[in-house]
Amino acid sequence: MSTSKAKALPTRQILLENIDWRTYSRLLRIFAERRSIRLTYDRGRLEIMNRDIEPPTMQAEAPPARRLRLDDIDWQAYTRLLKVFAERPSIRLAYDRGRLEIMSPLPEHESDADMLGRFVVVLTEELELPIKSGRSTTYRKRLKQRGLEPDNSYWIANEPAVRAKRRIDLKTDPPPDLAIEVDVTHSSLNRMGIYAALQVPEVWRLDENELRFLILGEDGKYQEGPSRSFPGLRASDLPPFLALPGQLEENALVRQFRAWVRQRIAENWK
Repeated sequence: MSTSKAKALPTRQILLENIDWRTYSRLLRIFAERRSIRLTYDRGRLEIMNRDIEPPTMQAEAPPARRLRLDDIDWQAYTRLLKVFAERPSIRLAYDRGRLEIMSPLPEHESDADMLGRFVVVLTEELELPIKSGRSTTYRKRLKQRGLEPDNSYWIANEPAVRAKRRIDLKTDPPPDLAIEVDVTHSSLNRMGIYAALQVPEVWRLDENELRFLILGEDGKYQEGPSRSFPGLRASDLPPFLALPGQLEENALVRQFRAWVRQRIAENWK
């Protein structure tokens, strides 16, 4: 089964909030030689515009974008941008062989990613599996010229290999066993291609309210299937719980999910 979907068209500009003057100044230096990239700063609000992209027509004009793609960005510039935004978890970067995407997640994006992460923790607790959380750590490989920051990430099978690690280097350390990817605003990059290049074995991808478990095959491509980290668990098991946040507060929802795990899954796995 194919996992490809149409990518969103690149947006022309993005507005970032709560940016200090020092960060603005550092960005000016990084983009000093890029006349097509324009920065506008107003008391903590920063607009980054890519003038290489045609503005939308009046009919196609949309609300302020949450993503911006810049082309012809070298690895050094990507690395410098990672340092600039290192203390800003609300800003995510993805890099794919010269193409850079800057994203500012929507609240619903963060909410869905957090709830899926809590489900992962419950599963490991009830199945007595080890876990180490990588959250939105930047994973990158210079030789592959790719990098990204998932919404959540976890080592489970490979937890012993990274248990004592404070910093992760994919040249010597295994990638996370599981990543969570919530795509509310639609990336203009092939993020699954980046995950494949980083050799992440399993990605839970929530896209337009459709949850899929994507498993990396020996051919380097993702296919839908049951979870590798939690054998027997299928993507169709989780949407009923994801639909509950409007009806239950989060702790009550997690307690309900835990009861379901104990009844329907854990008994068969032990």
